[in-house]
Amino acid sequence: QVQLVESGGGLVQAGGSLRLSCAAPGSISSIRYMAWYRQAPGKQRELVASITNSDSTYYEDSVKGRFTISRDNAKNTVYLQMNSLKPEDTAVYYCNAKAWDLGVYWGQGTQVTVSS
Repeated sequence: QVQLVESGGGLVQAGGSLRLSCAAPGSISSIRYMAWYRQAPGKQRELVASITNSDSTYYEDSVKGRFTISRDNAKNTVYLQMNSLKPEDTAVYYCNAKAWDLGVYWGQGTQVTVSS
């Protein structure tokens, strides 16, 4: 199964910043939508932010004004810039992509830990 390749997670103090990256292999056909989800221990996976190929974006309420999603269509890559991080942002972050051929792809997850 083709997987997206994530990077950029880590440990940061509250108020700090991290930038996540996610690259889709060239074997995936044209991508129309990319997104970041996260899952904290004991909680369901939730949508954090998404972006379409026309740059329409969505943000979950708790990250509005702090997180920014962007993409490089030529590189099939999506980024999540996370500023003013809070301990409640601690989770495993997963990249998701949807292709025009209806394929759905996930990354392996990257841990983000925010210490207080």
